Amino acid sequence: MQTPPPSSWFDPKIALLTALSLVTVWFIVMLARIVAKRRAAGTDVKPTPVLLAIGFVTNFFDTLGIGSFATTTTIVRQWRLTRDELLPGTLNMGHALPVIAQAFIYTRLVPVDPTTLVLMIIAAVLGSYVGAGFVSGWSRRSIQLGMGGALLAAATLMLLAQFKVMPGGGELLKIEGTRLALGLAGNFVLGTLMTVGIGLYAPCLILVSLLGMNPTAAFPIMMGSCAFLMPIGALRFARADKVDWKAALGFTLAGIPAVLLAAFIVKSLPLDTVRWLVIVVVIYTSVTMLRSGLSRSAATGAAGEGPTTPDGATTP
Repeated sequence: MQTPPPSSWFDPKIALLTALSLVTVWFIVMLARIVAKRRAAGTDVKPTPVLLAIGFVTNFFDTLGIGSFATTTTIVRQWRLTRDELLPGTLNMGHALPVIAQAFIYTRLVPVDPTTLVLMIIAAVLGSYVGAGFVSGWSRRSIQLGMGGALLAAATLMLLAQFKVMPGGGELLKIEGTRLALGLAGNFVLGTLMTVGIGLYAPCLILVSLLGMNPTAAFPIMMGSCAFLMPIGALRFARADKVDWKAALGFTLAGIPAVLLAAFIVKSLPLDTVRWLVIVVVIYTSVTMLRSGLSRSAATGAAGEGPTTPDGATTP
């Protein structure tokens, strides 16, 4: 299984890693500035040991293929560690740097056609930019309904994977023509869903398999896509003041060493039991979040008071 040789004068993968390096530096600088401003304004940004532990565990299993968005959402909601309307921004902000670390590792380790990889990443980034512009202005009820539906979709995809219903994929490491167009459209949609809180791993694996690609190609495509789209989306959420900074910094600070431990030391684990546990808790979380959103909708509708926002939610 060989990656097609790059052009003698231009290597898209090197260009991709260079661009990712620049995005990483830019994101760290912007993050440091925002956090400094928040601290100066009196915001408590120091993560608790619990938030650090969550960041370590979720990013450890994310590196091994479990995903971090659904698991983090489940734990945070169970312990009521942040408000629902802050979850999409907190997830994108807090897991951005750990995912960037994954992208550097897997882009180098897993062979995939550089041009296919770059174009798929660009499509996801565009989808995320469009999606974050909408989601950052959503009310708590909209976030609850959107994330509840997204989590239910994520649990469905996990079940399909566990029962081997997903397509097995082929051996392609490069796609062109119609397949490439479908892949770009699909990754654009997955990028928009990232902003609602549904992770990219399971749906991206299905997408590349349906396109006839080798399933291992999902790793650099998924991680590379997230590494570019998450910083952009996260900063849009930050500008809308939709980030829990204690949680986000906890996930980041503990997540990076967890990624390195999983990728270079542990490498793989028997994860079937863990996946079943994740499916159960994700379904539970999606149901409770949907119930919260629907109850809030019914309560505001019954009250019939107060001005409404453009999405129909009654303001306090």
